[in-house]
Amino acid sequence: MKKTLKDYNFDDKTVLLRCDFNVPMKDGVITDNKRIYESLPTIKHLLDNGAKVIMMSHLGRPKGEYNLKFTLEPVKEEIKKLLGRDVKFISCPEVVNDEVREAAKNLKKGEVLLLENTRFRKEEEKCDEVFSKELAELADIYVNDAFGTSHRAHASNVGVSKFLPSALGFLVEKEMNIMAKELDEPKHPFIAILGGSKVSDKIGVIENLLNKADKILIGGAMAYTFLKAKGINVGKSLVEDDKLELALELLKKADAKKVDLVLPVDALCAKEIKEDAEAECFEVNHIPEDMMGLDIGPETIDVFTKKLLGAKTIVWNGPMGVFEMDKFKNGTNAIAKALANSDATTIVGGGDSASAVQKAGYEEKITHVSTGGGASLELMEGKVLPGIAAINDK
Repeated sequence: MKKTLKDYNFDDKTVLLRCDFNVPMKDGVITDNKRIYESLPTIKHLLDNGAKVIMMSHLGRPKGEYNLKFTLEPVKEEIKKLLGRDVKFISCPEVVNDEVREAAKNLKKGEVLLLENTRFRKEEEKCDEVFSKELAELADIYVNDAFGTSHRAHASNVGVSKFLPSALGFLVEKEMNIMAKELDEPKHPFIAILGGSKVSDKIGVIENLLNKADKILIGGAMAYTFLKAKGINVGKSLVEDDKLELALELLKKADAKKVDLVLPVDALCAKEIKEDAEAECFEVNHIPEDMMGLDIGPETIDVFTKKLLGAKTIVWNGPMGVFEMDKFKNGTNAIAKALANSDATTIVGGGDSASAVQKAGYEEKITHVSTGGGASLELMEGKVLPGIAAINDK
């Protein structure tokens, strides 16, 4: 068991809080503040208990350079609005400089300081000891509330924990309690739904789930690699030809372990990935040579929905098609609806699946929508997350 917020007295302590403020932006404006909102319980708990809070996060991929396109200035404004109190913010290429050190030293109880984008320093992603120390020296206690980056070993999560007593924030604690528990000890029947474009991204997940799941439903472009491995001509559909043997091996393993691995029976196809492309439905073994599958078809939706009936645990990661386009979002929306209507414990593993559930308006009806795509995927693979492992044990 890892230490949590309940294990410390934060009164008059300076807390270095790693959040995941990697929010979507358009023209410098935040388009979805969910990740900031999800961190509020931890921030408020610390402030209510007399802490001085220094928050840090990355945003986007500035590649270790000071680039104001990726500044956390808009995040500061959003936190200020949501918290209803002032947030100090110092933008500098070093992330930690003398001005930041002075501001940290002068923080009073209930005050908040936000550091600049940690990825402005190339040392962040290298988990560099010097940068880790610079961050750690600002505070008395470190709290990890960034589940979305816990699968990375960076200076701002793993590095700092070597120099400070540490705890999990409420968000990470909730993610681990739900995700890890349900994946380790799922109630059966346990059904996994996997989508997305590449089999290569999900090999470890499938291998791990073959030992746990009763059924695995596969949609998205990755399904065409499995279909082609079975000798089906899938036209111009996206296929990883170098993974055909592996796909066949996974199908054989599923068979041997008596796991019901279900592939699409029909697909909505078009000649190109365009909103205005003419789309037509075909059975998977009749996809024309010049067309590609871009969503699961109505028969597959029906098959998948029926397979989910009676499930006790459902985990979903990856869309069923090119859901960003209205024409090809039906399959993904249908899966979101099926989960929303299910009596099972339903878990959506971050990333595109989480976006799809939010867009379709079903988020409130899902047991748990994860805030971390990559982190939840690694949990589904049965991996240990370095950002969690680094936290002090009770």
